[in-house]
Amino acid sequence: MIRATIASMSPQLAIRADALTKSFGTVHALSGIDLLVPTGTVYGLLGPNGAGKTTAVRILTTILEPDSGRAEVLGLDVTRHPQTVRESIGLAGQYAAVDENLTGRENLRMVGRLAHLNRDQVGPRADELLERFGLTDAAQRPVRTYSGGMRRRLDLAAALVHRPPVLFLDEPTTGLDPASRSDLWRVIEELVAEGATLLLTTQYLEEADRLAERLAVIDRGHVIAEGTPAQLKAGLGGTVIEITLEDPAAGVRAATLLEPFAAATAGSAVGDGAIRLDGSSLDITVDDGARAVVEVVRTLDGAGIAPAGLGVREPSLDDVFLSLTGRRADGESPDDADLTGREADQFARGAA
Repeated sequence: MIRATIASMSPQLAIRADALTKSFGTVHALSGIDLLVPTGTVYGLLGPNGAGKTTAVRILTTILEPDSGRAEVLGLDVTRHPQTVRESIGLAGQYAAVDENLTGRENLRMVGRLAHLNRDQVGPRADELLERFGLTDAAQRPVRTYSGGMRRRLDLAAALVHRPPVLFLDEPTTGLDPASRSDLWRVIEELVAEGATLLLTTQYLEEADRLAERLAVIDRGHVIAEGTPAQLKAGLGGTVIEITLEDPAAGVRAATLLEPFAAATAGSAVGDGAIRLDGSSLDITVDDGARAVVEVVRTLDGAGIAPAGLGVREPSLDDVFLSLTGRRADGESPDDADLTGREADQFARGAA
């Protein structure tokens, strides 16, 4: 019945948020964010811990109610129809919401029963997902014996048991080794190819660049930029010149001398941060890369400053985030804690 209702809606937008706000005491976790996520796409929420990403996910998945604003998933208001929304979405957080004392197969069967799958569908669906996520050989082992990557894959499998058309992934690869992260990226890409809509929160710039078709950069409860990864990077200018100096003092001198080369980019749409100094490392974003590199070298040589290293590259999402916020995306803050395993488990049980 739920699937038929959702199918009849066939919304162009899978997720919509209008002017969402949420405060915890004096902490303003969300300060009026807007999101539009088209059906069948991956939409990334990029920002450090404390930015408001997880609070937004909690509201969209009905775990929290907003203080003001409106949110819809598949055309359903999350505060007016929370149960229906829960039955039509999947959720996987940073911490796997699985029972360590049960086997992998028992965990998936339990989720299938909670999701009210027909009794004759539960076993085959569990086995199908175990095979898809490379867990068949470990299906009979208690989850407490699983590695971190295996637990994360099992958690994602659990979120897919009832075949939800919309999936929320809250920092799903945090703490995973590069191989496990790559495996999970491949699974996510397969899900999108099959038509799923994914909202992905992440602190990893490479992850956002690879997976997300559009991004919202969130900082201190505000959406401070939105667009495709290519659009956000293009706003910084054409080239980043990376210079390594002998010591921080030389870095300060070089930054002062080279500031005019970054002036044209500093007023760009993305933000003010076309020249950045970190100790003895200096990055300058410029519009005319080839000409600027020659002029930069001449200027440093004329001032008697010999770089220990010099490189040229295209702008990255890391440059975008630094330009927008003045800090890297992996900054820590307690204001917007990650979705815990307990909360994700409460969500799963609440969908029953």
